[in-house]
Amino acid sequence: MRKRIVFWIKKQVRLAKAKGVVLGLSGGLDSCVTAALAKEALGAKNVLGLLLPCHSQKQDSQDARLFARKFKIKTKVVDISGVYDNLIKVLPSADRMTQANLRPRLRMIVLYYFARKYGYLVCGTSNKSELMAGYFTKFGDGASDILPIGDLLKTQVRKLARELKIPQAIIDKAPTAGLWPGQTDEKEMGIIYPELDDILARIEGGRKQFLPAAKVSRVKQLVRRSEHKRCKPAVYKI
Repeated sequence: MRKRIVFWIKKQVRLAKAKGVVLGLSGGLDSCVTAALAKEALGAKNVLGLLLPCHSQKQDSQDARLFARKFKIKTKVVDISGVYDNLIKVLPSADRMTQANLRPRLRMIVLYYFARKYGYLVCGTSNKSELMAGYFTKFGDGASDILPIGDLLKTQVRKLARELKIPQAIIDKAPTAGLWPGQTDEKEMGIIYPELDDILARIEGGRKQFLPAAKVSRVKQLVRRSEHKRCKPAVYKI
């Protein structure tokens, strides 16, 4: 799997006649695995990891730097906290999630800025579990040019991380989108990844479910409700 993904990254960059890739380096498992694969495919000099804090936890930046040092990946830091604050000031008040969704969308603006500047592709870091369950921000972290781990469930990404020798602290940390202090993926979705992945794999394979019916129903609902996120905009045909 590792070799196939690395070959695929090389091919996509070559077909686009791009010079390399840029990605958001959050210090989380998915971004680190994606960056490691990109480095293996393109060489360190053709991979740029952007640290894009937005009132983020210090530990996330520390983990991102730990990874970048170990894998010798180039990084740049662009703190978008001030931009976010100014935007919140001019927008009407809204609930916490509405405001939080601004963060990944602002990060994507910066990623595409650097991609254009250097002639790179934006390399997304979403995994299959997130994509199927709709656990991503449309036109935020859901936007990219290529998605190397987009067909790997979270449990598969974790196995690949061990093979790539990603720092253990990053492998073990609770997955989070960093939307607010204490926020985690599993709390937000109401299910742990091993259970989510088992249900998703059985849905996709048309196999019998063994987990409680309530959990299966919840996951199916997540998949249905997020269908619009995985589709291109609907276009009226004349």
